[in-house]
Amino acid sequence: MNAPKRISFQYVRDEVKRRIETRVWPQGSVLPTETQLAEEFNCARATVNRALRELAEQGFVERKRKSGTRVKKSPSKQAKLELSLARQMVEDQNATYRYALVERDIGVTPRWLGSQLGLPSDARILHVVCMHYADNRPFQHEERWINIAAIPEIEFADLEETSPHEWLLNAAPFSEAEITFCAVSADSRLADYMGTTSGAPMIQLERTTWRGGQPLSFARMTHHPGYCIRTRY
Repeated sequence: MNAPKRISFQYVRDEVKRRIETRVWPQGSVLPTETQLAEEFNCARATVNRALRELAEQGFVERKRKSGTRVKKSPSKQAKLELSLARQMVEDQNATYRYALVERDIGVTPRWLGSQLGLPSDARILHVVCMHYADNRPFQHEERWINIAAIPEIEFADLEETSPHEWLLNAAPFSEAEITFCAVSADSRLADYMGTTSGAPMIQLERTTWRGGQPLSFARMTHHPGYCIRTRY
């Protein structure tokens, strides 16, 4: 067998979805196993697993241990927010992506965060501030607090080249998330980072993630003026 190619899970997901929608695999049919699909697409089994997991979340398939993955008899489509990595969003615009780590420090949990995440006051937190750029123009300001007890390896992770968001998705994927969108006015600090004026209107996304009921991180990601949110269903 050839070595697995660098095929994205999005490609596998979209091709499986296409086959379901065109009834190559009709309602109620059992899909090939993850191993069989990995061999067909010449990719890693983990790539197939993630693709099928997303399709299950979208309501196209149902997955049961021992009985495999089956096309739902009444596939349901759900609205889905495109919450991609900043890198992916920038590159999708055919722009050049650049990332910069601005601040990184370890301390105890701030009182407001401990209350929000249910963490004890002595819990150790990694606080990170970073910037994402598109063609060297500010694209997104990211501020994140990460629960070290839940992800001990983050304390020594190299975040100079890889953003915390990207690192976490690869090393410690979450099982549950809560997302809030806010309209905010830039304060002087945020305006300086984003190259705009104080009071400028911006969209800010707040996201809390958990894994197995344990809080992983809380992040605020603020986008440049004019940023648009898209959904698909």
